Amino acid sequence: MKKGIYILPNALTLAGMLAGFYAILAAIKGNFIDASWAVLAAMIFDGLDGFAARLTGSASRFGIELDSLSDLVAFGVAPALIIYLASLNTFGRVGGLVAFLYVACGAMRLARYNVQMVTAERKYFTGVPIPGAAVVISTLIIFSWKTGTDIGHSVLVLLLTFVLSLLMVSTLRFHGMKEINFSRRKPFWILVALVFVFVIVAMHPEVSLFFVAMAYLLAGLIENAIILYLRKRKTYQKENI
Repeated sequence: MKKGIYILPNALTLAGMLAGFYAILAAIKGNFIDASWAVLAAMIFDGLDGFAARLTGSASRFGIELDSLSDLVAFGVAPALIIYLASLNTFGRVGGLVAFLYVACGAMRLARYNVQMVTAERKYFTGVPIPGAAVVISTLIIFSWKTGTDIGHSVLVLLLTFVLSLLMVSTLRFHGMKEINFSRRKPFWILVALVFVFVIVAMHPEVSLFFVAMAYLLAGLIENAIILYLRKRKTYQKENI
């Protein structure tokens, strides 16, 4: 049995956990904007630790488990606390239960990923990945602050948190960066599109990041609706042959 751990990917994982913990502390103090930015920073570290592990061939079971625990803090507990203190607490017990549902579904999402990561999850994400759900919540907080929108007692925010919770444990298909093979050549227009996206985000990050997050969520829902329609159409055609 090999002893020791890989330093670089696990250090990046702990940096993401630190960002998530800071987000919790900032939310408790009522600084929801800094807390939301900290969640976004945690997402960057979450992407870097996986990239570093694949690049250096230093993936390990310890790293996988530590990454899941870090994700639960940064993308489960932290966003739930932020949205609860910023909005859901005005709904009393219902708001608290919805916030807990988000954490519980996020934990189940991570557990399912660890079990299926070499089977179904290897091709695409089954259900909304917990970092994606956390980004929707954190960018919503930043967007509402930038636009002066009051979400203090918003039924839409309550429903969005509830829907995100269910989507995390759903069997819907969502795509991620892990499907992209960076070692292969890509069409030139992809690079041009990325440049445009970067420019738009850099110009108005507080607004554009929220729309990017919602676009990812809606694109996944539309794709799954199309897949369901095509399956039903194929089944109908077989039954009527």
